[in-house]
Amino acid sequence: MKKNLIYAGMAADIVHYGHIKLINKAAKKGDLIIGLLSDDAIKSYKRKPVFNYKHRKYLIQNIKGVKRVVRQNSLSYTKNLKKYKPNFVIHGDDWKSGKQMQTRLEVLKCIKQWGGKLIEVKYTKGISTTKVIQRLIRE
Repeated sequence: MKKNLIYAGMAADIVHYGHIKLINKAAKKGDLIIGLLSDDAIKSYKRKPVFNYKHRKYLIQNIKGVKRVVRQNSLSYTKNLKKYKPNFVIHGDDWKSGKQMQTRLEVLKCIKQWGGKLIEVKYTKGISTTKVIQRLIRE
């Protein structure tokens, strides 16, 4: 029997508890592909990443449960989703509003074409790379 294919897009600039929680949940569903945002993709909506793509990729591909890491050159998942046609896309539920809301709607429209489903994990409040950086600056 063919395993489910799971896709998760992330910046993973400073890996934290929320990332690992999402990866663990996704890996239980099947083979996990991480669409790792390029440095330019991160800059387009946040800031310059602390760690470059090569370093972030090395870190993510060595986390238990991650089968493959692929480059995601923009906030749009569409190109990678059409290429891999995952059974599931997994993301934190924080993208239901704010900067990533349009990306979420685009993902839903895209995966509907082959019957893919969206899994939204409860966002880990108080933990984000941006908050970690802000805390480091203050202390």
